[in-house]
Formats: sequence, C-alpha cells, structure tokens
Amino acid sequence: MRRLLLCPIVLLAVLLTACGTARQESLVDKDEVVVAIRSDVPLISFRGQDGAYAGFNIDVAEDLLSRLGKRIRWLEIKAGDQLTVLTDGRADLVFAHMSVTPERKKVIDFAGPYHLDFQDIAVRPADKNTIRDVRDLENRKICLVRGTNIAQRIIEERGVRAIAVEVPDYDTCLEMIKKGEIDAISTNSQILAGLLTRPGVDLHLVGATFNEQRTSIGVRKGDVDGCEELNRAITRMYQDGTAHMLLDKWFGRSGIDLSVIAVPQFEGCS
Repeated sequence: MRRLLLCPIVLLAVLLTACGTARQESLVDKDEVVVAIRSDVPLISFRGQDGAYAGFNIDVAEDLLSRLGKRIRWLEIKAGDQLTVLTDGRADLVFAHMSVTPERKKVIDFAGPYHLDFQDIAVRPADKNTIRDVRDLENRKICLVRGTNIAQRIIEERGVRAIAVEVPDYDTCLEMIKKGEIDAISTNSQILAGLLTRPGVDLHLVGATFNEQRTSIGVRKGDVDGCEELNRAITRMYQDGTAHMLLDKWFGRSGIDLSVIAVPQFEGCS
C-alpha cells in the first residue's frame, strides 16, 4: 500500500523537475527556419532576374543552415523591421547585414559575426576632392536609412555634426544624392559596393575606413543553443574556405580588400 501511494508522488516530482528545467523553443528544434532578409541591397541580398533571392547574405544563410540540416523559409523585410520580426516571433533569424550594438543586444541576441567590415562614404564625383574623410561630413547632409545606426555612429561616436536625413531605404538615398538633396551616403563598404553597381549610379567611393562593422546574425533573445550552433557552423565555413569563396564571388571585383580573411571573434551567446 505504501508503494502505491509513493508512485504518484514520484511522478509529480519528475514532472515538476522537467518543468523547472524546460527551455524556450530554439531554432535547433525546428526542421524549417524562418529567415528574415532584405531585397534592396545589391550584392548583399536582392531579387535576381528570375525573381529568386540572391547575394552574399543569401549564400551565407543557405550554407550555414544546410550545415545544421534546416530548410529555409524566407521572410522579406525592411531595415526598420529587423528587430521586431524577432521580438514578435515572426522570424527565427535575421540576415540583414546588421552590426552589433549595445542597444540591439538589449532586445535580441547575435550569432557571429560572420564578417568584419568597415564604414565608408559615397559622394558625387564633383565632391570627391572636398569630402575625403568622415570629418568632411561636418554640417553636410547624410542619408539615414530607417532602422540602421550608421548616421548615429558618425554623429555620436565620431563627434561629427552631420545632418541626418531619414529615409525608408537605400533607393531613396540614391535618388536624393542624385538630385543634390543630400551630400553623402555612408554605410559599410559591402553595401556601398553593391549600391555602386546599380544602373545609372555615378558615385565616388571615398575609401575612408572607419568604424568597424561586426556583421552578425540576429537571433531571438535567449536562444543560446541556436546561437552556439550557428557559431560552430560559421567557424566551419571559414575553416573549409567557403567564406573566402563567397566573399570573392560577390566582392572580388569591388575593390574591397579581401587579402586577409580570418574567423571573426564571436560576440558570445548570452
């Protein structure tokens, strides 16, 4: 009789222990992963002539997730959506060429970075002798794509009193600089290299290397298992030469220095 009474108690203890150690759902638990991307950045992530997504970020996402045995379902977003699609559960990952910032780390986690880059500046050819460095942006109008932090890094980190003009996307930046409504576009060199490939775009790349950009994968807050698996996949991507191959494929003719490519130092999964 005593043994019979103990059985429900033992079962309850097991259930309580299991509940206490339960973790949130991770991307490692899924067969299909929702990956948020943008389609407005040439060379990085865009729609090809066949309508399919293409670019460096697309290839990196496909490579990493294939190593984890996952299928991908793409979710197209704007720059301003890259945090909210994770916090509201619409996406598992964001490949939007995001750099790591303390503010972003308050609401999401980051895997990687999967590439290290630097900020640069694009100007009209007529301005290439007057805007040659970040300091030359003082009191000049620069493009601020909603949801990015590039303009703030110039104004706040560098202490350059540029005038940020907020726009929804890089297409608008290109239209405005062509019309003379802004003086410069600044973002990381890979994005600028892509923008300069657009038909009809006539801009000069200054070559001002400043503000390291730690290009990383946005992950839902608390998905430590998913973050760690992605970091292991990034390491393998660099070790077997895939990272170098993809960088050369998309940026080999852009003028970006690809002479030294090493595994980036990871942020660490909190």
